[in-house]
Amino acid sequence: MKIFISAGEPSGDLHGSNLAKALLAKNPTIELFGFGGSKMQEASCKLIYPLADFAVMGLYQALKAYPQFKKILQLAIDHFARCKPDVLVLIDYPGFHWHLAAAAKKLGIPVIYFVPPQIWAWASWRVKKMRRLTDLVLCNFPFEETWFKQNNVPAKLIGHPFYDQILNQKLDEEFIAGEKSKPGLAIGLLPGSRNQEVAMNSETLFRAATLLNKQHPETRFLVAAFSEAHKTTILNKLKNTTLPIEVYTGKTPEIMNLVYACASVSGSVSLELLAAQTPSAIIFQTSPLMSIAARALKNTPYITLVNLLAGKELFPERFGYYCSSKWVFNQLSDWVKFPEKRNSLAQELGVLKASIISA
Repeated sequence: MKIFISAGEPSGDLHGSNLAKALLAKNPTIELFGFGGSKMQEASCKLIYPLADFAVMGLYQALKAYPQFKKILQLAIDHFARCKPDVLVLIDYPGFHWHLAAAAKKLGIPVIYFVPPQIWAWASWRVKKMRRLTDLVLCNFPFEETWFKQNNVPAKLIGHPFYDQILNQKLDEEFIAGEKSKPGLAIGLLPGSRNQEVAMNSETLFRAATLLNKQHPETRFLVAAFSEAHKTTILNKLKNTTLPIEVYTGKTPEIMNLVYACASVSGSVSLELLAAQTPSAIIFQTSPLMSIAARALKNTPYITLVNLLAGKELFPERFGYYCSSKWVFNQLSDWVKFPEKRNSLAQELGVLKASIISA
């Protein structure tokens, strides 16, 4: 059996690698090809193109990248014709993946969406494309399965891939103990996994950290960088700072589990924060144009997965224009000044976590 897996972002690369490992564990004779990143390649998926390294956000960036996307799409079409995969598996990244799905359907290749885009939250009219271009959607959440079925899209609930990862996670206890032995109240800063997320959100997080440290000198900060390239970018931004701040790669779960609270860019990382029961302020800063468009297309009261699962705002969140460093500072400062508020939220997160795991 031949399977083509496509992931266009770092988080999708992680999900794709875990899927590849699970498939090969079930059947070592399966041939895996696709678009993705280094993690998928390490999991024995033969990369046709490193699409996860080419992740773009926003209309302007997508238009700039259009000629390159055309070339990448042609690579896939050529591979489909030559190798005739039995199924195409898509992981999020809807813009490019609609075109990839259409190309596969023309050649009679079944299309499965694993980790589907959140079209129930943003621009729900896109469900027509999902209905036309996919044969099955593997859903992460019960409400997601219900929504797709109500819109006549074949769907099956499998749970979120992060659940398996979190339940089987082995933390670096030596790192955690070492950080906990240091003086000061540790606050985590999670600037995102995409290049543009880091570029657009890190300054807000660092300004908030500066404000917090000025009012609460006992605070210190741990930045969870997704990659070495991000670490270099972040260190360059911090080269003139006097903040007590350290930057790590490969220690995101450990940082979330050891800190008092976090400030984080929105994404599936909120599920990891839920698992760690660590309160976090959530932001997602975008360009002004994208912010206006996203607000017009938004269909749900929240952007954070944990808040959607809870049906209320557990993690305080701000999107677009409202992502000020002062707002982030206010959320964190409130938890520092009033530990009972922080602890009460941590307990609520524990209740939600238990209900999800037992479901």
